[in-house]
Amino acid sequence: MSTTPHDNAPATRDPDSRRSFLGRSAGWLMGLGLVGGYGGFAAIAARFLFPRGGRDRTWVYVARVTDVAAGSSIDFRAPDGQRIAVARRAAGAGADAFVALSSTCPHLGCQVHWESKNARFFCPCHNGAFDGEGTATAGPPKEAGQSLPRFPLEVRAGLLFIEVPVPVRRS
Repeated sequence: MSTTPHDNAPATRDPDSRRSFLGRSAGWLMGLGLVGGYGGFAAIAARFLFPRGGRDRTWVYVARVTDVAAGSSIDFRAPDGQRIAVARRAAGAGADAFVALSSTCPHLGCQVHWESKNARFFCPCHNGAFDGEGTATAGPPKEAGQSLPRFPLEVRAGLLFIEVPVPVRRS
């Protein structure tokens, strides 16, 4: 009986099957990495594009009505860090004598301030101006149709309160 050299050779692994296994494994791992990466990106994008609806809001004390003179304003910082300008437009004692607007310009995020002599909110960054209701009247915010967000006010027993979002707690 004649034997060929391969018949008595010890069993060896086929290098082609090892390469194909490693190639398939690398392909699966790369695919899983792409799915995980794009899935994470999609989750973050969804949270940004579709934020959780209706943040909780609460009423917060601002000042005594008598402490804010007609034509003046005070800077208020909400519990979530937002800066708000609260201006007294008239001498009345009700909430309608006041206005509370975000003091962050919607154009580039600069801080606006109340100019009582001009009865407007002014943004010094690009000469943006807003009337007493927060509607843009000049500068880039007017060209873009941007206004200052408004906050509800309420007067209780001579005290001025503002309704602001509750800070989001991160777990």
